[in-house]
Amino acid sequence: MKADHTMVLTALKTAKGQIEGIMRMVEEDRYCVDVSHQLLSTIAILKKTNNKVLHAHLTSCVRDSLEHGEDVDKKIEEVLAIVDKITTPY
Repeated sequence: MKADHTMVLTALKTAKGQIEGIMRMVEEDRYCVDVSHQLLSTIAILKKTNNKVLHAHLTSCVRDSLEHGEDVDKKIEEVLAIVDKITTPY
């Protein structure tokens, strides 16, 4: 992975801590809207982190493939498959 490992790990640890907090909130039967706000906050961290990972992939792995004449179509299809997952409602 070409993304900044420290940044990615820090964000993931933050999200993990938030999820653990959300689990406690559910166990304590906290107000649904408060739980929802925390869920949205965690989702935002994960989306931002995913964007940074994809950005690093495009600016390193895909760029390297272009420069070395490797199978660029495969790299493009990989990214498009991820974009489809991001933009397709569940």
